[in-house]
Amino acid sequence: MEQQDHLLAEARRYGYIEGDQVWLQPIMNLPARRVGLVKDSEEAALLYFAQRFENFRAKVDELLQKMEESENKGSFLMKALHLKEQTATYDGLGDFESLHRRLTEAEDNIKVTIARNREKNLATKISLIQETEALRDTIDWQEAGDKLKDLRQAWIKTGPVEKQITEELETRFRDAVEEFFVRKKDFMAQKKAMTNRVFDKYKELIHKSEALQNSDDFEGTTAKLKQLQQDWKEVGGSLPRKQANELWTRFRAAHNHFFERLKEHISIKRVESVVASGGPDDNLSRKRALVAEADALLNRPMNEAVARAKELQAAWKKVGPVRGEESDRVWEQFILACDKVFEMSALEHFIRKRQAGNPEVLTKDEQISTRVQALRDFIKSDQQEREVLLENLGKLSDSPGNDTFRTMLQGKVRAFDRKIRTKTELIDILQQRLVA
Repeated sequence: MEQQDHLLAEARRYGYIEGDQVWLQPIMNLPARRVGLVKDSEEAALLYFAQRFENFRAKVDELLQKMEESENKGSFLMKALHLKEQTATYDGLGDFESLHRRLTEAEDNIKVTIARNREKNLATKISLIQETEALRDTIDWQEAGDKLKDLRQAWIKTGPVEKQITEELETRFRDAVEEFFVRKKDFMAQKKAMTNRVFDKYKELIHKSEALQNSDDFEGTTAKLKQLQQDWKEVGGSLPRKQANELWTRFRAAHNHFFERLKEHISIKRVESVVASGGPDDNLSRKRALVAEADALLNRPMNEAVARAKELQAAWKKVGPVRGEESDRVWEQFILACDKVFEMSALEHFIRKRQAGNPEVLTKDEQISTRVQALRDFIKSDQQEREVLLENLGKLSDSPGNDTFRTMLQGKVRAFDRKIRTKTELIDILQQRLVA
């Protein structure tokens, strides 16, 4: 009885009857609206629509309770909005304004929670993108591929972000993933192609070596075989260990066969060879003379200097051996002198090409300064390439299958060391001319 009295009082508080119609009083800046008809009696009609309101309020209470207990509050947003919209149209008598206010507060809380979650999701996705983009330079495909699978799984599990940046983030992540797999595919294709080229190159060097192993032209063949050995070192690439060992065994056998014959020939001809050639000491003098002439080539016109440097290299091969450590020392001096000529020629070609469209006449000091700066730029570029090679060398696993590739990288590093040294000495020479 008390419950009915309470409902009746609430009904009269928020509604009224006019004729045979039941009306809800104006609320929430809305005009009064008809909610139903009187069928039996006015009191019965008021109680009926008051009870409808109580049923509606129970739905609101149940929703807000579930939302309070749930960690995923965002999933209740649409239900809250739907009930909030019904407060302006639902046929009942009661305090719809308080329900509207509670649902509005719940909506605001949900939106705050969603905004915070989206901020966290944004930070997570940016971190995942950065980790994925950091794989763009890796060559450890297996480890990187496993990590990428984890990153993609984490991306899928991460919730949404603001709509206006969703596509941008998705595109950036997808592009980073695709870039990795494109690089991997290209690397594998290049590795396969390189393997084929490496195999063919080794076979070619083996055939050349076997064709020379019985030659009686000991001096000329020695130079050719040493060049073939150098060519073998510079092939680069990698092959399966068993295959690489089989090729190397054939190559080494041809060289060992020739050099065993050479030893026998030298032991027979030692005395007359020394007499005929004037002895190893005379060879050292001849090689020193070639070094001196090579050092002087920078003072000649570049086209003449380059041509003469090539002639001196050919002459060097015809000079006999030199004893002891002096052999390596005089060779280093000679090759550095020739490198200076070739590097200076390349520098002059670069300067002419750059100044082709610039008729400005430079003074001698300006010309030298321009060349010094160009050499410094070249050195910087060489150093950057050297650093990349060293970085890739450091990332290379100790797998035996990488031995040939490792040897190739080490050879390229040494080549850049020589380039940098040559350009540095050319800078010193040019700066001395600037002071003179």
